[in-house]
Amino acid sequence: MEQAIAFRVQEHGRPALEVRVNFGLFAGRNATQAEIDDLARLLSDEVNSFSVVAEERHEFGGDVETSVRQVVIEIPQRGVDAERVLAVAEQWARDCIHARSELGELGSEL
Repeated sequence: MEQAIAFRVQEHGRPALEVRVNFGLFAGRNATQAEIDDLARLLSDEVNSFSVVAEERHEFGGDVETSVRQVVIEIPQRGVDAERVLAVAEQWARDCIHARSELGELGSEL
């Protein structure tokens, strides 16, 4: 049996909490694997189970083409302190951006 390279995903329910971090907009780059690992360590202090997706998304339509690099945090369980998760994600992103000296003016705006 041959493995499929592309496959259709069955519909599924949305996570109870989804936080999107516009990382690329402010950092001018994708988050590194080490940075994502750092985020996972920080989040594990707040929630038991979660997914982190680092994506580069391209959207096309009419005369518009958009590219977005973001980090998505998906938390399946309800009752999680959403404000705390947002604060952790925000501080993580700021720390990552400030840690990279090559950002120039973009990094200093945060």
